[in-house]
Formats: sequence, C-alpha cells, structure tokens
Amino acid sequence: MGQPTSAAIKPDGRKLYQQVAAAVAEAIQRGEFAPGQRIPSERELADAYKVSRPTIREAMIALEVIGIVRSRHGSGIFVADNPQLDAPTVGLDIGAFELTEARRLFEAEAAALAAVSITDEEIATLEALIGDMERENLENVSGEHADREFHVTIARATRNSAVVDVIESLWDARYKSPLCAHMLERARSVGVQPRIDEHQFILAALRDRNPKAARTAMRDHLARVIDGLLQATESDALERTRAEVAARRTDLAKRVAV
Repeated sequence: MGQPTSAAIKPDGRKLYQQVAAAVAEAIQRGEFAPGQRIPSERELADAYKVSRPTIREAMIALEVIGIVRSRHGSGIFVADNPQLDAPTVGLDIGAFELTEARRLFEAEAAALAAVSITDEEIATLEALIGDMERENLENVSGEHADREFHVTIARATRNSAVVDVIESLWDARYKSPLCAHMLERARSVGVQPRIDEHQFILAALRDRNPKAARTAMRDHLARVIDGLLQATESDALERTRAEVAARRTDLAKRVAV
C-alpha cells in the first residue's frame, strides 16, 4: 500500500476535482490506503492522475470536508480513522480555484469593456469602495462585501446586463458551494485579504479609460488571488515549520544578547 493506481482521469461529465476525489476515495475503499495512513504528496497524485496540483488540492479539501481524509499540521493529509466512504462529493459543487479561474476570464474582459463607458460617478464609487475594503481588512470582516461590490460595480459599468448577471452569479457561488466557502475560510484564517494595491491599479486603468490596461490589471489581480489561495491552502502544512523557525530565531536572539 502507499501509491495510487496510476491512471489519467477521463472526462465523464463531473468536475475534474470531483473525479479525482472519487478516484482517491475508491483507492481507499480498495485498501490501497488504510485508515490513518498518509496520502501521497500532491506532486505524486498529480503525476498519477495526470492533473494539476490545484485540482489535487481541491480534491483533498473536498475529501476533508466530507470526512474521508484529515490534515495534520506539518505532516500532510491522512486517511480518516473512520472514513465516510459513502459521502457524496457532487454536492460540494465548485471549488475556489475553478471559480477564480472563471472570474479571471470574465472579469478581465468586463474591465476592458467598462473602461470605455464608465462614468465619473462610478469612478468615485470605486474609490469609496477601496476605502471600505481597507476598513474591512483592518476590522477583519469576513465576506468581502466591499470587494464584491467593487467588482460588480465594474460589471455594471459595461452597460451589459448579461455581463452583470454572470459576474454576480460567480460571486454568489463563493457562498453557495460548501467546498468554495471552506477554502476561502481557510485562506482568511491565515490572513488572506483583498489586496488594496491591486484594486488601485484596476481603478487607475479605468480612470484613464484604458481598456488594455484595465484588462491586464484585472487578470493580474485574479492570478494573484489564485496564487494566494494556493499558498493559503498549503500553509497548514507549513505552519509548524514556520513556528519552529520563529522559536529558533527568538532563542538565537536571546543568546546573542547575553
């Protein structure tokens, strides 16, 4: 036991992470991984199933949410002592990586279109919303209310109701999907917040009525959101190492001061 059966995931109508989660659950059911045993690394699983590491990350978090695996700080992912192998993964719906990738595609083009038709009043609204974002960050407000309104305001500035509907639905999916909500909450718990400077870059491009710059600023922003989610969802495994390094640094400082 200890290595997954190597087989590329074939499209079957389910989301890719759901297929991987189901494959790992089946491997556990077959006895390839015993209760309490450590699951192979993301890299090993990605190689075995021929998918990206973010897909593996979503699959592992999905299995954790429904009680098939559990994470240990600094140690990795382990099969639960009593894995709930009959729990469905389909109901978890969309994951944060998949959702943010879709947002990057749609919102970048929306920002470019908005740059052509945005009004001074809407620019002023975006400026105020950045101020609200800063306040919410300081007060550690969950839900990113000002962040959502910032992006939806840009969608409205396109003067296209279909664009607004799509972008609002993508934001609403953040709260409707248990998997996505779990991943975002994990990110918040380790300090991931809306990035003020990136929103200011978007605003500057819109203020200049520059579609190309607005598209680029939005794409760069959401690419960094994906990077932040990747770091946040692996930070559990790194937390112990960081704490140990901090403790050694403090000890060394005390010794140097003697």
